[in-house]
Amino acid sequence: MCVKDEIGGEEAEEIQKLGSPSSFASSPMERICENTVSIDDLNPVMNFVPIVRSGEWFNIGAREHMEDTHVCISDLAKKFRRRSLDAEAVSFYGVFDGHGGKDAAHFVCDNLPRIIAEDSDFPLKLEKVIVRSFLQTDLQFAKTCSPQASLPPSGTTALVAMIFGRSLLVANAGDCRAVLSRLGVAIEMSKDHRPCCARERHRVESLGGFIDDGYLNGQLGVTRALGDWHLEGMKVPGQPGGPLIAEPELNHITLSKEDEFLIIGSDGLWDVFSSQNAVDFARRRLQQHNDVKACCKDIIEEALKRGADDNLTVVMLCFHADPPMRIAHRGRLQKTISAEGLNSLKSLLEEKPSTKDN
Repeated sequence: MCVKDEIGGEEAEEIQKLGSPSSFASSPMERICENTVSIDDLNPVMNFVPIVRSGEWFNIGAREHMEDTHVCISDLAKKFRRRSLDAEAVSFYGVFDGHGGKDAAHFVCDNLPRIIAEDSDFPLKLEKVIVRSFLQTDLQFAKTCSPQASLPPSGTTALVAMIFGRSLLVANAGDCRAVLSRLGVAIEMSKDHRPCCARERHRVESLGGFIDDGYLNGQLGVTRALGDWHLEGMKVPGQPGGPLIAEPELNHITLSKEDEFLIIGSDGLWDVFSSQNAVDFARRRLQQHNDVKACCKDIIEEALKRGADDNLTVVMLCFHADPPMRIAHRGRLQKTISAEGLNSLKSLLEEKPSTKDN
């Protein structure tokens, strides 16, 4: 079901209550979008324009149903016919991991990109727009789960990455994860919103929620998600302060030539890969064939070999046309010994008296 209605005054008030995107008014992304010259722009070494190549792969895993979905849009405004001739393209990539059914994940995947593109502040104030759009999409999905609507209740995590020139903005609500490879070093661009996270637990408990056996209010394995309106005590439309929120955490960086690729994966991937292990594996595969889609398939197949039993989805963005360069292992000191030293050591060992009891 695709909701086409524009946001109304009442719904706008609900979004204002649920989140405060005004706190992002002086954000780095906004300053870049407003064409303010930054220090990086004055440095020719940092004057890097990424060549974005994307790929994706998914597998149902050992589950009976596939509840993951994903989206890759190279030009968000163009897709929704909102782009002017002189506007720079904003690319959009997302992974959505549903629970309790696939409907929430598919609803968010189908509607969130459109809602972002149709926002009056897009693309100049991306951080404000994306927070507002997450909350609006969540409220619109709540209407589809009403007793009069046709969709059954469900929920989904959501992680999206947007690229605008040299800017990379990652927004996450849930336990999907985005990991950047910077010269082979894994940099986590998102934090998993799970009950075991101390900061999330403090937020939940301060709002009257609780963690029971590793689950939010004893019911849910994540502390941020869209949907889940059917779960008692989690959230109520128009009433802020519930323990489960749809507001994403944002992370923004300016890409440099050292940034090689970004891996976005649903949580089933990270059950069997550490962030650094995933980067190491992907670099080796890209060095072999430099095919982004094939690399995603390789990652999924390796996850299955390692015993992953959840749905698996991977979206990958490469920022160069060439494969990652080979780098000597840093921090590992190679110790050698000369032939003369080796002979001296052998002589000492042969002369050493035995300590074995007679």
